Amino acid sequence: MQASRTDNSPRCILTAPVHYKENLSFSTLHLDLFPVGEDLSVLLYGGEKPHVGCTVLAVPRPSLRGDGSVSCTSSVINLTGHKDERICRYAAEALCKRYQAVVSCTGGFHADNITSGQINELMAKLDAILEKCSE
Repeated sequence: MQASRTDNSPRCILTAPVHYKENLSFSTLHLDLFPVGEDLSVLLYGGEKPHVGCTVLAVPRPSLRGDGSVSCTSSVINLTGHKDERICRYAAEALCKRYQAVVSCTGGFHADNITSGQINELMAKLDAILEKCSE
């Protein structure tokens, strides 16, 4: 079953996998995009021990505000004790809304004793990658 899209919706125009890498002051963040028809499969990883800690499936839908904007509904599978949902959900929902495509994002970023400042840096670098994805 195809997720609903509006007639003027952007489409994922990737035809081949794309790899993005951003260096952090304390590690490296990677984001790989794999086109699957008009949809996307995303792998997000980095830190000292990259791993699979979470999978998010984001499905586009009309916003409940009724203003014609696009939102999404997300389902999450998270490993117990892992906090990877924040970055995986953020990436999946941003790409889902931008491309009005079903997006699966699987990933894990591990840094021992990560600080709130480092988390902010990680999120800022993720934003930078997501901006590149729309170019």
